[in-house]
Amino acid sequence: MTCPVTGAGAPVPLSGPRFATEPTQLYREMRRDHGPVAPVLLDGDIPAWLVLGYRELHQVTGDPVLYSRDSELWNQWPNIPADWPLLPMIGHRQPSILYTVGERHTQRAAMIAHALEAVDPFELKAHAEQFADELIDRFCGKGTTEIVAEYAMLLPVRVLARIYGFSDEQGPGLVTAMNDMIDGRERALAGQQHLGGSMMQLIADKHAEPGQDVASYMLETQLAEDGSGFTDEEIAQDLMVMMAAGHQPSADWIGNSLRLMLTDDRFAASLFGGRHSVAEAMNEVLWEDTPTQNVAGRWASRDTQLGGRRINSGDLLLLGLAAANADPQVRTDGSALTGGNSAHFSFGHGEHRCPFPAQEVAEVIARTGIEVLLDRLPDLDLAVPADALTRRPSPWLRGLTDLPVSFTPTPTSAFGDPR
Repeated sequence: MTCPVTGAGAPVPLSGPRFATEPTQLYREMRRDHGPVAPVLLDGDIPAWLVLGYRELHQVTGDPVLYSRDSELWNQWPNIPADWPLLPMIGHRQPSILYTVGERHTQRAAMIAHALEAVDPFELKAHAEQFADELIDRFCGKGTTEIVAEYAMLLPVRVLARIYGFSDEQGPGLVTAMNDMIDGRERALAGQQHLGGSMMQLIADKHAEPGQDVASYMLETQLAEDGSGFTDEEIAQDLMVMMAAGHQPSADWIGNSLRLMLTDDRFAASLFGGRHSVAEAMNEVLWEDTPTQNVAGRWASRDTQLGGRRINSGDLLLLGLAAANADPQVRTDGSALTGGNSAHFSFGHGEHRCPFPAQEVAEVIARTGIEVLLDRLPDLDLAVPADALTRRPSPWLRGLTDLPVSFTPTPTSAFGDPR
């Protein structure tokens, strides 16, 4: 990888508290000092590029040949140790849809879309409502709770586990493993191994007894007459990707949206039954406080130029979704509400973007979780000053460490306390 141009400043470490405390200002400074494509350093001083510009990110994600998803192209593999904590996020010789390109990727994307489209949207909402009620029953009589750990971090995985084919009892272990993997720290590899083992066991169970679930729908592709069927390992890898991509961002979408509604007067109506405001708040979060800040990544298949930078063949480009959403070249009035504008990058772009059925599943889970909570606890309020709320120290995913709230104690629902 080339060094930054003279006078443009040193590469920026992709770590540190500012990604949690003031990412918008940090991205603004990076854009000022480096332009729309900034040199950064990953753990162990591994170099990469962070694409900050909206137009540049559109260019990268829209050209899968020049900016490939094939991680085997990376020119830094000789420098990556076996215990590198970001390996679960970047992947080496990983047979999942994330790193598959060309026609095979198209086939896998179709398989996933088919499986998710088979999920009945009314059943999905009913599952989300049931689990939301059960979780709320655990704390509704207390008058206080911590929304992130007691609600937002539990709801998506419970719903996803059910529609994928897991038993409800397996949910807590799955969420722990995924959080370890996504945080990219010392337990990342252990979390990845637990999740992978769980998926392979699920595949074996569904071979023995298929059901009306996502895993069983995906296994149907093994019977494809045209020979395009997928192996158990490929399906398990894709289920693992879908679970990780569907859980943590959805949990942060719930937490970030509730924070916005509890701290911003523009969304006060949400707390008094204004359901339209819930949708507006959720969309505003995707622009201004997106759960997925940065994504790894794309790899240059040949030498090229991007945003005034010389990109060498094999260089890693990180997708700066949050920075691109705030690019002043396209957001001339960053203070204005985004309304129904969905031209953000929060679900990606191009052939590797989050499949539309997966986006719909995430939105149903997050919106239902917020609406049920506000229905059950209509006087929900922050239990701490807004400026006391803190974020997880991650440059990848942006979510709250906790969201303490208070409310008038209420009775449990018809489901009763699940404990």
